[in-house]
Amino acid sequence: MHRAAYLLLLSTMLLWGGNSVAGKLAVGHVSPMTLVFLRWVMAVLILLPFGWRPLREDWPKLRRHWRLVAALGTCGFTFFNVIFYTALNYTTAINVSIEQAAIPIVIILANFIFFRMRVQALQIVGVALTIVGVALTASHGDLPQLLKLDLNFGDAIMLVAVLCYSLYSVGLRLKPAIRWQSLMLALSISALLTSVPFFIWEIVAGRVIVPDAHGWALTLYTALGASVIAQIFYIKGNELIGANRAGLFINLVPIFGTLLSVLIVGEQFQPYQAFALALVLGGIALAEYSGSRTVLQTG
Repeated sequence: MHRAAYLLLLSTMLLWGGNSVAGKLAVGHVSPMTLVFLRWVMAVLILLPFGWRPLREDWPKLRRHWRLVAALGTCGFTFFNVIFYTALNYTTAINVSIEQAAIPIVIILANFIFFRMRVQALQIVGVALTIVGVALTASHGDLPQLLKLDLNFGDAIMLVAVLCYSLYSVGLRLKPAIRWQSLMLALSISALLTSVPFFIWEIVAGRVIVPDAHGWALTLYTALGASVIAQIFYIKGNELIGANRAGLFINLVPIFGTLLSVLIVGEQFQPYQAFALALVLGGIALAEYSGSRTVLQTG
């Protein structure tokens, strides 16, 4: 079970790391809110052929929980991405990476507040190691640089994005017992509907960049890879080992994003990147060792 969860979550973070690179490459080829809207249009179209029938059959169960499912899709799929893209207009990528590293901490706190789930000391140490790895990556190997960071409006709203995705991760434990096809299609439809106002705002503001061929290719990747496949994997991984442990893998996203930038964009590989990867993987391994021992002792 654990090996399957690890494979699913590592694949998820690799796809989301690729999404970070896609976001960089999309600048000038498709505007942010248009990208958010189109990725969910495509995701729904991809899911419809094999999700519509299960959705109809699962509708009696889904109808009883439609508010929860709509909230999960809105919070985790739409709001997180909209706020993430908006924050980048006001603050630096370094700040955003550091703030995003708070997601595992917020997940742990939320699970304790709502479900009284406790964590072990080694899990806290593991979380701390992953944060150091993210900080090392974000600062390009120069940790003292983080002391010079200025906080602004972008940082404040990025913390809202962190809260959104953390609550989504914790809320997945309350999802109805329906097939994954039904759940993903319902979540994606919710995300599509709630992305419409942001798309309209971008049109009214005159900020729309209609995707060119490059933009359509990147949008397709965000829809199929980062939205459909990655979200299915994350939901399943979360189901297998729980939000506290699954959430910790999120700190691999900036690491994988940096390494993929080296491979795809041609950025130069630096020794600190290898050290950061070792710190994050080591932190996850330490937290997983502690978490799995706790499960065995209480099982």
